[in-house]
Amino acid sequence: MAPLELILITGMSGSGKSVALRALEDAGYFCVDNLPPELLLQFVDLEQKNARRRVAIAMDVRSANALPQVPEDLRELMQRGVAVRPLFLDSTTDTLVRRFSETRRRHPLSKASAQAGVDQHRAVVEAIELERELLADLREHAHVIDSSVLRAAQLQDYVKALLSAPHAQLTLVFESFAFKRGIPVDADYIFDVRMLPNPHYEPELKALTGLDAPVAEYLQRHGEVEEMFADIAAFLDHWLEPLARNHRSYVTVGIGCTGGQHRSVYLVERLCEEFGERWTTLKRHRELGKF
Repeated sequence: MAPLELILITGMSGSGKSVALRALEDAGYFCVDNLPPELLLQFVDLEQKNARRRVAIAMDVRSANALPQVPEDLRELMQRGVAVRPLFLDSTTDTLVRRFSETRRRHPLSKASAQAGVDQHRAVVEAIELERELLADLREHAHVIDSSVLRAAQLQDYVKALLSAPHAQLTLVFESFAFKRGIPVDADYIFDVRMLPNPHYEPELKALTGLDAPVAEYLQRHGEVEEMFADIAAFLDHWLEPLARNHRSYVTVGIGCTGGQHRSVYLVERLCEEFGERWTTLKRHRELGKF
């Protein structure tokens, strides 16, 4: 009999936990939102008795006092044979502040924001930073998803793509991005390729992307592009086995250029093809909205 698969979704308030949970519900998981951490072990026992095989749980900072126990509970569940996948939804502070402003929701930790004369923006920022501190341990033990520039539908697609990968082995996630839109907060490694020849300045290539053959052909003609590819590949070749032995489930590699359109996209495609023969690989082109 297949083991119970448990997806635990935690993360910053306003980062899209409810959106991710809906994606899992659509994918056939039995979902529970805002489960008190104290009930995690008992809940899993109940679901195993009910013969459920795919369960997703969301927890947030409103249960802050009990959250420190969660990593130990997850280790116990894994020892029992439960296939545990912790996901942590994150966004930049500026993004979270904007989302709270647009929805006029109060941050669950911003008690002072209701007081007259309090700087509302400052109160929300302070609450977000406190939340980061309270959730730091959970983030450390989870695969991080940066939802800063993702629409709800894109986030749902990304969550489904992540969970399509086999659980029992390390999964490599290659992500292209634009430095001008910020560094992705979910990346374990960042490689800056802005010094490479830029197809943006070639009129016939400007409107294309690194997914298009003319752009790929242009970049392949430049030796420094091949050198960069070889250097990144060599680094990963050296360190992926130790990471896998350290029981890492996901490693996210960010490749950034100026606009996230040409060079980074091309290199992500090449790297995904190169490592796909030996590892489970996923790719994400942040600025193109493609997974």
